[in-house]
Amino acid sequence: MAMVIGLTGGIASGKSTISNMITTFGIPVIDADVISRQVVEPGESAYRKIVDYFGENILHDDRTINRNKLGQIVFSDEEKRKALNKMVHPEVRKTMLNQKEDLINAGNKAVVLDIPLLFESKRTALVDQILVVYVDEDTQLSRLMKRDGFTEEESQSRIKSQMPLKQKQEMADAIIDNRGSLEQSRKQLEKIFIDWKII
Repeated sequence: MAMVIGLTGGIASGKSTISNMITTFGIPVIDADVISRQVVEPGESAYRKIVDYFGENILHDDRTINRNKLGQIVFSDEEKRKALNKMVHPEVRKTMLNQKEDLINAGNKAVVLDIPLLFESKRTALVDQILVVYVDEDTQLSRLMKRDGFTEEESQSRIKSQMPLKQKQEMADAIIDNRGSLEQSRKQLEKIFIDWKII
């Protein structure tokens, strides 16, 4: 029986780095962020709903969705964020589950579902084990400001829109402390996978 692992963390916790590292162990990763971009492309059903709800001023000239503009709207308005999630999440979930089935049928021992809002969107029932990528709040804040060029205030509002990493850490089956070097994170990951008997 294949193991389904939920990978989650917080904004700027380095989850993408860990996600890439997982694939080097030969374990496939299905990335919710990648799929959430695909399901809002022109012609997809979620795209139509988003444009109907938020209006055409969130579009680029080529009719694709301007993610920054949409982000500014939903990060400062709880109701609109919930509305957007209702449009996008069911489509993402359906696609992820189809891909997961295909990978399990192809004989993979484990499949990772990379879901940033695994806890917030109550998706924990989709997975057998939960792996949380952890950093402290100061590290998260400084990485986010550096990475995206946000002000401290913008960064705080994005961090606060998610469940605190401390809380996620308490609900995890395993934790990667991602404050050290890449090599340290890799060693932690390897030990977890050996304990779970998937490598």
